[in-house]
Amino acid sequence: MTQCGGVAHCFTSRVAGLDVAHDKAEALSRLDRVHREIRSALGEGRQPFITAEQVHGRKIGVISGLKERDECFDGCDGLITNQRAVCLGIYVADCCAVFLVDSVRGAIGLVHSGKNGTELAIVGNAIAQMAAEFGSAPADLVVQLSPCIRPPHYEIDFAAQIIAQCREYGVEKVHDSGVCTACTLDRYYSYRAEKGKTGRMLAMLALV
Repeated sequence: MTQCGGVAHCFTSRVAGLDVAHDKAEALSRLDRVHREIRSALGEGRQPFITAEQVHGRKIGVISGLKERDECFDGCDGLITNQRAVCLGIYVADCCAVFLVDSVRGAIGLVHSGKNGTELAIVGNAIAQMAAEFGSAPADLVVQLSPCIRPPHYEIDFAAQIIAQCREYGVEKVHDSGVCTACTLDRYYSYRAEKGKTGRMLAMLALV
């Protein structure tokens, strides 16, 4: 992502000393202050924060106009926009956060893709919708995969499947962190390794 101009981006890590061994709602509540501080440090603290409900589907929320306040897109697992006055956010703890940047057209996308979302080709859907909504050519896209769970800690290598889907849609610049969340519990939260009682990493992406 460092090669992409015109964007601010972040993928948070485990917060040392913070007890998040709770359900998702409580864990996110405890992480909220830290995540707000990181968003402010990113320069996006005053921008509307746009998130997705994350239901393990393939629906993409489109932000094509100005937003005045924070908003969560119901039924969505991905977000795309060409607006500079918003910050996109996706929460993960084993699933993959997929960043998509089109520096030519000035458009971005952020997608939550785990086992189900990958089987439903949600990243491919985001690529297609960026083309339809903003004229983004797949050859102009830069795609980055976040840390996520991988074999042998998970039975499916959905990161490899996401990369294959990007290639099928014509994306040439695909980068993978290669990091397994379940292997690096000192740095990241893992839903599976911590039996569902854990925090979430926050992926953020914004046009600047």
